[in-house]
Amino acid sequence: MTNAIAQFLKTLEISDFSATPKYLQLANTIVDAVKNEILSKDDMLPSINELSTYLDISRDTVEKAYRYLKHQEIIASNPGKGYYINKIDVQSKLKIALFLNKLSTHKKIVYDSFARELGDYANLDLFVYNSDLSYLNTLLGSLTKTYDHYVLFPHFKEGRDKAPDVIRKIPTEKLMLLGKFIEDVPGEFPAVYENYEQDIYNALEEANESLSKYQMLKLVFPDHSDFPKAIIKGFYKFCQQYAFEHELVADLHREKVIKETCYINIIEDDLVKLLNKIIQKKLVIGTDVGVISYNETPLKKFILNGITTISTDFEMMGRLAAELIKNKSKDRVEVPFYLKLRPSI
Repeated sequence: MTNAIAQFLKTLEISDFSATPKYLQLANTIVDAVKNEILSKDDMLPSINELSTYLDISRDTVEKAYRYLKHQEIIASNPGKGYYINKIDVQSKLKIALFLNKLSTHKKIVYDSFARELGDYANLDLFVYNSDLSYLNTLLGSLTKTYDHYVLFPHFKEGRDKAPDVIRKIPTEKLMLLGKFIEDVPGEFPAVYENYEQDIYNALEEANESLSKYQMLKLVFPDHSDFPKAIIKGFYKFCQQYAFEHELVADLHREKVIKETCYINIIEDDLVKLLNKIIQKKLVIGTDVGVISYNETPLKKFILNGITTISTDFEMMGRLAAELIKNKSKDRVEVPFYLKLRPSI
């Protein structure tokens, strides 16, 4: 084993916590070794079997990484000899860690837009922490490499008052917040965020004429939700301003659906439950009972002739975040919020 390969093996970084496929982690590590001049042109790489054993990963994973790099002509192979570094003029890319609080349709829209706008500008590693602050803390402590940027959706089910302490573990100059801005995190850093209280107020105000046929507005906001409580404040503010009777529904299972009520549903999984309850009561959606769903997704325009949504522009959120990184900007940008009126109210 040459000194270069011995040094290279010490730099290998494969994380079980990352949502980035292991083959891509391995490929990125090899590229980093070339950029950092640990590996030089014509240096032989370990065999597929050797790397599989050393990293305790499958042969298929190593083979896929080598195939990926070979397609980019970064490595090449000779029959009977193995794989070697083919070129060293590889483009330098930023390393970005994106922390999603959960996987969902609208988070996928943000991710796809973010990744598409970055293009070849950066290598993107994805982590999902399930809105669990302690798990996020564990993830940050277990990262096997440093990143140029740490992009975080700061939504938590519990322990929100302790969130700033965890977020401070990320160097301020490398931090970006997405989706929600947290005032208690000090320093100058970029953010692309929603104004939850004002957004829901403005959207309901725009829908006021359509809502006027309902006596009661109910916000379905389950206990231990990771959505910001500012949504509740905006809902209450609107209902008080326009004299609507209103309630907060913490448990949809116990809810008895009645006429002249319009429901504002927050959680994606609750939408089907709510629609089932309405249909079982043989009530007409948009006439007897209204339904507004938080966060636009492509299917909502087709469900039951169209579900009214109130939603930020998730495609714009991802694109703006990437643009701020590419422009090295510290700007804080509030994303537009839209009402899409459909027959459900």
